Amino acid sequence: MSFSNFPLSPEIKSALANLKFKEPFPIQIEGIPVILEGKDILGIAKTGSGKTATYVLPILHLLKLQPSRKTRMVSALILVPTRELCAQVQNFVHEVSTFLMPPVKSLAVFGGVSINPQMKALFGVEILVATPGRLLELVDVKAVDLSQVKMLVLDEADKLLNPGFKVELSKILALLTNKRQTCLFSATLTSEVLALQSVVLREPVTIKIESEPEQEVQINQTAYLISDEKKGPFLRELINKHEMNQVLVFASSSQKADKICDKLVKNGFDAKAIHGKKSQGARTSALKDFKDGKLRVLVTSDLLSRGIDIEFLPFVINYELPRSPKEFIHRIGRTGRANAVGEAITFVTEEDKHHFQVIQKKMGTWLTLIPV
Repeated sequence: MSFSNFPLSPEIKSALANLKFKEPFPIQIEGIPVILEGKDILGIAKTGSGKTATYVLPILHLLKLQPSRKTRMVSALILVPTRELCAQVQNFVHEVSTFLMPPVKSLAVFGGVSINPQMKALFGVEILVATPGRLLELVDVKAVDLSQVKMLVLDEADKLLNPGFKVELSKILALLTNKRQTCLFSATLTSEVLALQSVVLREPVTIKIESEPEQEVQINQTAYLISDEKKGPFLRELINKHEMNQVLVFASSSQKADKICDKLVKNGFDAKAIHGKKSQGARTSALKDFKDGKLRVLVTSDLLSRGIDIEFLPFVINYELPRSPKEFIHRIGRTGRANAVGEAITFVTEEDKHHFQVIQKKMGTWLTLIPV
């Protein structure tokens, strides 16, 4: 099947051809027709499975069928949990929209940067991609009106239901009309996601994309039994030994990410740290350099384990284990994408062994720990 089989406008199909989109992913094959029919959808598929295009393409198609409005009332609202994902989604909307005449105006709004330029840019926006906190700030100053939202997307819904977002999400939902189409996407089907879908979705079509066995082997995993004091030297040894020119290193906290990065830089490695305590400018710059292949090592907390698409990333290293098996899966899912083989390396201390067994049991994958 190709994208030409979908009942999308010729302009959108031309955009996809120019953007080198070839065969649609399973979530797109099942989800795009459902959204085009105006039905609510609950989509469960792992990170990197093509969820963004699944909802963006139908939204653009349907909005082009309506007259554009030069007001502060947005027609489509896409809520995401992180600034990076917010920018990434809006960038894809913009890329496709440039092929439409006239283009559909879109905007990404998130915290960590000045609110004033966002307030000014909101007039005439039809598709708004937002993080919950900044969106509510803009609502409070009457920079945006959500009363006429016709299409709502909750992307990475399981993350949006974390304690830090839950109250904000409830406030936003209360501002929306019930006469809307809602798309809820999540990498996992948790009890919280099920509870949310019963409230926000009307007779939804549920699409659950199971990971295909042949896709699982795209990530080669290795685990090393190592002491904390040996981690730094061994990390540098691995990067050199395997000639890692692009490697994403995960730490357990912002402070630890900075320490790992500082040590790498002192030893001559081109490295930067990125986490929630960095300025948005620093985060955007570091991520862009890393994606463009200009930065060799990017050290991060779990900020980047969700929703960030770094195509053909060859290496991920878990310098420290995350708290939950779910986050571990999202971490290693940064590699082995787009049918490319990736390497996921994990450092495990004696104290970590039981927790790592829990992670492996959840994944259904068992690794032999290699002593260092």
